Amino acid sequence: MEELKDSQMKIETGDFGYILEDVPHLTDYVANLNTYPNPLRFNPAYSVVKQYFVDCDDTVPEKVIVHKNDPRGVHFRRAGPRQNVYFSPDEVHACVVTCGGLCPGLNTVIREIVGALYHMYGVTRVLGIDGGYRGFYSKNTITLTPKVVNDIHKRGGTILGSSRGGHDKSKIVDSIQDRGINQVYIIGGDGTQKGAAVIYEEIKRRGLKVVVAGIPKTIDNDIAVIDKSFGFDTAVEEAQRAINAAHVEAESAENGIGVVKLMGRYSGFIAMYATLASRDVDLCLIPESPFFLEGEGGLLEYVEKRLKENGHMVIVVAEGAGQELLAQSNSNPAKDASGNRLLKDVGMWLSDRIKAHFASMKHMPITLKYIDPTYMIRAVPSNASDNIYCTLLAQSCVHGAMAGFTGFISGLVHGRQTYIPFSRIVDHQNHVVITDRMWARVLSSTNQPSFLGPKELIEFKQLEEPQTQLLDGENTSSSGKK
Repeated sequence: MEELKDSQMKIETGDFGYILEDVPHLTDYVANLNTYPNPLRFNPAYSVVKQYFVDCDDTVPEKVIVHKNDPRGVHFRRAGPRQNVYFSPDEVHACVVTCGGLCPGLNTVIREIVGALYHMYGVTRVLGIDGGYRGFYSKNTITLTPKVVNDIHKRGGTILGSSRGGHDKSKIVDSIQDRGINQVYIIGGDGTQKGAAVIYEEIKRRGLKVVVAGIPKTIDNDIAVIDKSFGFDTAVEEAQRAINAAHVEAESAENGIGVVKLMGRYSGFIAMYATLASRDVDLCLIPESPFFLEGEGGLLEYVEKRLKENGHMVIVVAEGAGQELLAQSNSNPAKDASGNRLLKDVGMWLSDRIKAHFASMKHMPITLKYIDPTYMIRAVPSNASDNIYCTLLAQSCVHGAMAGFTGFISGLVHGRQTYIPFSRIVDHQNHVVITDRMWARVLSSTNQPSFLGPKELIEFKQLEEPQTQLLDGENTSSSGKK
């Protein structure tokens, strides 16, 4: 990974007081490339817009809140259309592939990539690779045109199909060469983008005029650097429906408890934001905040206390929370095709432990309902907010590819579209910082204890200081991430 990081990242320092963490360009390894005037210059829909084209020196800061004596830190290249491009429309043969798990907005991204290529740049050859990375090995492709993709944003899932794994770089690049593809758009999470980075390196090694551009996808919002990932807003909105159902069930029974398990393998953003949005949650459990069950100050004691006070309660638990408490061997845990550790069902486990606890009390019977809406949430179409965001991501990605940038993802940083090198998003994941303001707001909303003593809080503050962002943009750590 260090070799990959060094070869991908171009860091430039100038007289501006900041470091530009640049993305690769075709001219870095392909000589004597022709440039062409951007077709958008002559499109009346765009040529009238003042400053529509992005200046080559425009950058976006990674860190917006600084102390007066701090350096300005790292900047990224601003995304958007350039005055000149490195592909003529008639030479472009693009392909789009979706990998990993489902997420609201996948079809919208596909639609908008195709629309941007056709309507903005006049590109007419776009292939859809069927079935994730493995689709490169087969002959199964879909010809993508504006007519084919016109209504797909109204459906959940992906019309291209998806799969995990399949990062055989040689086979994939061979397929790209054999088909004459010169722009590859890859939609997927951190595992997918790691594969994209390897594909880019192989293309660079062969000296091919082929752009590899990524659009980061994860419903968990655990991709580093960017403000948020597409599908997250929809997931939070849909999660509230499950929470509302759990609240109705709990409120309708004596000592009723509603348990809702939400996505969040390593990061608890969906659980945290759905809790804040619903206002009906009494306990929110996420992977970043450990808890314990038994004894004074434990979770079971707290559940008992809240039931005596209110007569009902709602618990939201992220799928990765409390995994250390489950009976699971950590010596050689099972993994899926993408290398993700297979988790045990913490929601079912927690429900059983709560039932067993109150069954032993005899005098306090409970009614517990467990709801797992995971696959319902993943499969819905994206909402209005995510549809807009998907459009921005897709168009920015196409602008970057046409301008000759490669080995990058398009993402939102402080509300601005940027180009970010693969290496920055595959190094580590985004996590909730439990010693910061947003998690404090959750604790205030639920009135739950932190389940951490002063010693543990100090230890977690030391561990989490260099970690990543909160969506409200109020936290700035020493690393420069929000």
